[in-house]
Amino acid sequence: MSTHQEITALVGDQIGNDPEIRSLVEQLSRRVEQLTTQIREVKGPQPSCREVGQAWVERTGKIRGRPLHYQFVGSGAGRSSLVELMDGSVKIDLINGIGIHLFGHSFTPAIREGILGAISDVVNQGNLEPNREYTLMLEKLVSMASRGSRIKYGWLATCGTMANESALKIARQKKSPARMILAFQNAFAGRSTLMAEITDNPAFREGLPEYHEVLRLPWYDYRDPSSSEKTLRVLKEHVEKHPNNICVFVFEPMLGEGGYMPAPREFFLPLLEFCRSQKIPIWLDEVQTFCRTGEAFAFQKLGLGEFVDIVTVAKTAQVGATLYTEEYNPKPGLIAGTFSGSSAALRSGLAILNEIDNGTYFGPGGKIEKIHQFFVGELKRLQEGSCRGKIADVTGLGLMVAFTPLDGKKETVNALLQKMFEKGVIAFSCGKNPVRIRFLLPALISEWEMSAAIKIIEQALIEGVHGAT
Repeated sequence: MSTHQEITALVGDQIGNDPEIRSLVEQLSRRVEQLTTQIREVKGPQPSCREVGQAWVERTGKIRGRPLHYQFVGSGAGRSSLVELMDGSVKIDLINGIGIHLFGHSFTPAIREGILGAISDVVNQGNLEPNREYTLMLEKLVSMASRGSRIKYGWLATCGTMANESALKIARQKKSPARMILAFQNAFAGRSTLMAEITDNPAFREGLPEYHEVLRLPWYDYRDPSSSEKTLRVLKEHVEKHPNNICVFVFEPMLGEGGYMPAPREFFLPLLEFCRSQKIPIWLDEVQTFCRTGEAFAFQKLGLGEFVDIVTVAKTAQVGATLYTEEYNPKPGLIAGTFSGSSAALRSGLAILNEIDNGTYFGPGGKIEKIHQFFVGELKRLQEGSCRGKIADVTGLGLMVAFTPLDGKKETVNALLQKMFEKGVIAFSCGKNPVRIRFLLPALISEWEMSAAIKIIEQALIEGVHGAT
């Protein structure tokens, strides 16, 4: 029997290629697309839905043991950056689940592939018994990461934290018995016990034991001409103090929770060259930056691929993944885990990656660059005009943008975010001293949607919050 005949004899292929099933899936996804065209603009809670929406918010907070950060329980419908809530309101979502929804809400290709994943024989795939989507996802990620780097292999996980756990294990095995970890001040790495240690926020590990295994480096300060030299000096001091006991240098190419302050290639180069000379593994945490900077990876945007030993992703991919070079391929048994992602998530994630990778999103003049220029340009227009003195440090990379509002105090920023939410824009905070407002813009957001969001941001800033300057 020929290979083609063998493949078409598979029942799995018969299901996936069946004209009736394909037609039904297409009908379902198109019908959803038609219904969501009703979601056209920002609007407040609807009288017929207000009580039901509030009940869902209270119900969710009660079962969690603490209230929701925003009065947000989604209805399950949206359109691009617009999302419908259970109280009937429609808001412009510019945080997208802290980066999960690269193409916003109700992205038809993801819905279509998610349906096909849902009719697969298993809900969740595993590292022991994967289906084809597992292999296709890893091949896609490695293909994207290998451009300009030596990345060759990958391993799937269910989230960014678990991808980061695998990365640290790989580095420590390679450098055993070295234990110490180099990381930047204000870094974020995840919510597990050890990732909370790498994360430079004591509030995220209150009551947890201190392991004292992280060595901090100062992040780039654009206001200080000697910033790069200072960070390199601290790095060398750490290495001198801990000879042969540093297992990895891990960093986000742009700090996420740390404030969305970018650093130029020239800042990283001497640090990475020194680590390479000391045989210290280099791990880039791209859980948030993946597919958002104008290239698939921020290390490609910054031209740092030659230094990368390990890179981690999640969010956009709908699953987590640890990607690594030949030299860092771990010994059997080190990284494993039952789950590697649901069949629906893997198929939807592949649809998202294929769209962003094969479309006109990356590179100079790409959609991501155009979105960045428009949104940042509008924020700077406010900064120089109606909101003079109320906006500072408009920065970011690609779809990741932030600014410092008013006095930059935590209470002020939180109050301003709540005001923006009530008016119809969802954003989130990042950084400390000052606290900033950040946006994770969808890759298909229109200028109309951005302009509507800017108008709401302007109104909130002009009205201000009690006690802020």
